[in-house]
Amino acid sequence: MLVKVEQIHESGLKLDEPIAQELLSAALEGESSGEETGFRVTRASQLKASLRKVSGGVLLEGKFTAQLTAPCKRCLKDVELALPVSFTLNLVPESLARGDDFKDDDEKSMEKKERQQGETGGSFELDDADQELFDGKRIELDPILREQFLLALPMNLVCKDDCKGLCGQCGINLNEATCQCDTKPVDPRLAKLKDIKLNN
Repeated sequence: MLVKVEQIHESGLKLDEPIAQELLSAALEGESSGEETGFRVTRASQLKASLRKVSGGVLLEGKFTAQLTAPCKRCLKDVELALPVSFTLNLVPESLARGDDFKDDDEKSMEKKERQQGETGGSFELDDADQELFDGKRIELDPILREQFLLALPMNLVCKDDCKGLCGQCGINLNEATCQCDTKPVDPRLAKLKDIKLNN
């Protein structure tokens, strides 16, 4: 997905574009580095985004919902998840970013004041938005979507908050059945005593 800066008019540019299932699936495969993440994308998504020219760059606001399945971290049962992804990025041309390296503190603070007084991104200052660099002419949205999708993934996904998980001894799903295993913790210093057979 590609946007040219010349397409963004004074009133901004609105996008309502499909996100291919393959794009998000490829992001998961690239992140795993050969290891299975457990997450699987089940269908395509729809991106709703707006782009506006501000302070020499472009303010990008976007959101989409990714449809996923993944095993519960406790009981391994598949869980369906509608994952909301939303982001606000201040896209800065590389030429401007390089120019900042040669400005003194007075110039930088003057530019910051101008941004605060004039062009701001809605109800917050541009300084509150994450910054991304681009070539100043074209904005590649696919890498941005992949990155934001990966950042939104939950660390631990469970089927329900009170999931009981699997029995550590027999492996039965404790949400569905009760086993007869002895679940009392054994002091590891005394564990060997269980193997001793007494002759009567």
